[in-house]
Amino acid sequence: MTPTQTRTRIARLRKITFTGIATAGTAAAALALAPSPAQAAEPAGSAPSAQRAADDKTYPENLDGWIRESLDIMKAEGIPGSYEGLHRNIIRESGGDPSAQNNWDINAQNGTPSKGLLQVIQPTFDAYHVEGTPEDLTDPVANITAAANYAADRYGSIDNVDSAY
Repeated sequence: MTPTQTRTRIARLRKITFTGIATAGTAAAALALAPSPAQAAEPAGSAPSAQRAADDKTYPENLDGWIRESLDIMKAEGIPGSYEGLHRNIIRESGGDPSAQNNWDINAQNGTPSKGLLQVIQPTFDAYHVEGTPEDLTDPVANITAAANYAADRYGSIDNVDSAY
């Protein structure tokens, strides 16, 4: 099998995996947001390097700025992801509204609604929070960075997420 065929096969398998998650229903996919002890990772990096990445530049207080600031922190912390992957998932999850909150899925019914740009629940945010970002689930940069950290641990990168995660 050539390298191109291998990459195509892997991409096809990823697509099937994410399609299967979407087919299983929103409630099942929402449950995947809650980390098990085996999935939960130590937060990536330390406060100084994450803060340094953000301090070196100024960012506009809008979706573009939040994504760019998150990408700089992610790069400093070794968390994979691209602007396109973040933007695509943010638009699907919240329409770009940092105060978006899901009050109807199984997580909300259990008292832990998903919130923010990437619709993260509090236990997932706590497990994947990147030091140096605010410890506030609805802070746009903290929400994006924690969600990307979770997606990297669970799926290899936020770029590999094509449906509810």
